[in-house]
This record gives sequence, C-alpha cells and structure tokens, in this order.
Amino acid sequence: MKSPLILGLESSCDDTAAALLRGRAVLSSVVLGQAQLHAQFGGVVPEIAARAHAERLDGAIKQALDEADVTLGEVDAIAVTAGPGLIGGVLSGVMMAKGLSAGLGKPLIGVNHLAGHALTPRLTDGLQYPYLMLLVSGGHCQFLIVRSVQEFTRLGGTIDDAPGEAFDKTARLLGLPQPGGPSVETAAKSGDEKRFRFPRPLLDRPGCDLSFSGLKTALLRQRDQLIAEKGGLSVQDQNDLCAGFQAAIRDVLAKKTRRAIMEYLKENPAEPALAVAGGVAANMPLRAALETVCAQTGLAFTAPPLALCTDNAAMIAYAGSELFDAGHINDMTLSARPRWPLDQNAAPLLGSGKKGAKA
Repeated sequence: MKSPLILGLESSCDDTAAALLRGRAVLSSVVLGQAQLHAQFGGVVPEIAARAHAERLDGAIKQALDEADVTLGEVDAIAVTAGPGLIGGVLSGVMMAKGLSAGLGKPLIGVNHLAGHALTPRLTDGLQYPYLMLLVSGGHCQFLIVRSVQEFTRLGGTIDDAPGEAFDKTARLLGLPQPGGPSVETAAKSGDEKRFRFPRPLLDRPGCDLSFSGLKTALLRQRDQLIAEKGGLSVQDQNDLCAGFQAAIRDVLAKKTRRAIMEYLKENPAEPALAVAGGVAANMPLRAALETVCAQTGLAFTAPPLALCTDNAAMIAYAGSELFDAGHINDMTLSARPRWPLDQNAAPLLGSGKKGAKA
C-alpha cells in the first residue's frame, strides 16, 4: 500500500519550514531562515520571529508543494510543531495547520519539536528502537533512550544553558556574528585549544546531567582579563578563546555520553546505537569525539545530514507519519505549547511554573 503523503510545518524558533514526505522519502524540504532579521539584535527576537512566520508560512508551503510536484489535495495529513518553542512562532504554525486541516478535511497531527529531532535517525538511517539519542541544540540538551514515537526515557540533560545557547553567548561576547555555533567553530579552527584551560562542569559528579553556564562565565572573565592586559582582543585571542571553549564542551559531552551509554547498554538493546541530532550536532569536532566514544564502546554512530540537524519540517513530517500510522490524530483543540517535555515521568531539569516543566 502506498505510504501517506505528509505535509510538515515547523515554526518553533527562527526558521519557517515546510516539507512533503512519503514514507522515508523527503520529496521537498523548504527552510526560510530569519538570520538577517535578528542580526542587529544579537539573538532571536520572539515578536519579530512570530510575525515573520505568519508572513512566510504560506510561501514556504507553496514552494514545498511546487518542488515536490504535488497539490494540496493530494496531501493525506498535516503534521505541525505544536511545541516546545517560542509561543508566537508555534502558534503561527498551529493556526496555519488547523486552517489547512479544516479547509481540506485532512487529519491534523501535533508533533513535539524535540521528538522530530529525536526521530530523525529513523528517517535518515532506519534506526531500530530502542536507541540512545543525544539531542543537542540551541535550546535543549538531553540524553534520551528512544523507545517508540511517543516513549522516551531521559537519562540526563542540562540544568542551565544548552550548548547552542552557550555558543551564541560566546559569539556575542567575542564580537562574532550570529548564529554563534558556526562562527565559534570557524574561529576555533585557527585557534589553540590549550592556551586557555576552561572548566569541565559536573565531570566530578555522577550521572548524565550537564551544565554550561559556568563555562560561559569563565570565558567572559578570561576575555575581560585579556582586554585589561592588552587593551583589546586580537584575532588570535578570539580564535584561541573559541578553541578552548569548544574543546571544553566537546570533552564534557564526550564524557557524559560515555556514562549515558553505560546506562543504555544495561537494557541489552539488540542493535545498540547512539544518534546525535539538533543544531549543535552540526559541529564537526563534537561529532568526531562522539564517534570515538562509540567506537570504543561498541555502538553504531549515526548523525543526520547537516541540513536535517538544524530545524526543518522534514523531521516534523516524519514524526507525524509515525504518529499517523499509530493512529494518533488531533482535533481542533490542539494547542500551542511553549513547554513540552518528551519524558513526562522525569523530574523537571529546569524547574516548573504555571506553563509546566521547561524540560
């Protein structure tokens, strides 16, 4: 039987995306970035992002349909990021999806953005459940055992800043362009990672939780010390600071990944594998370190293509297709959620408030 044609929509942060997917075949994937809109502010401005999503979603959908050479009438279901994320952007996508669902009479599927990242290795590599996932992005960092499309066990995660957030803040501190991850990685290539020894937070504590806020503070102090001593920063200073910072994140994630693997292997998975996804997964030194850990512990290593590491709608369409196949359909009461933990049974990493657990 022919696999259903799924239209996926993603608008949780600053990328407006639409994609068409049938089975594991990505027929089109359109991502309209907003970097230029936010560049002068040194980071994503939620109100600007929400307005841009509202203005661009229809264009992204039309472009995706044209590239896939299909019509809206051929679509079998609409999958949309319903959270977590910047609420204005998430709401823009959910309202668009509801309108399409009502107008076309097609099923509506709300997708957890984090599940989209976590399931990407099944789209790209056909990974079998259960596998270990390191989800590492601008807003999130956690180790998950992925058991099914709706079942995740969190082994640990960041108790403060996510790595991507730390990269962005580091770039701002050093006067490098946003997004910070690529800028810091590029600068680090010409730097000496041994010149500055930054802390490796929480390595002296058991478990898989992580912390990156103190690392950012250490870099700030080192930067200020250099400025006080020299009257400013040279390009080499910037490069060396980036190299030392990146090396600290790499070492922490590699060590904590090794611990997570030991916990995961206690379940005796038939095909043990580690997958890494999320925007920071595009960092090549980090990938290399994780590949080494997997080679030493006997796990297969999987990382999606770079285009599927950052936010995109193909991953939302794929997660939606698995939910659709399992019979999980939403109605018009689907709401946009700024917070939506994957592991509903785990204690909140970052506390809880009126809107629920952050992660």
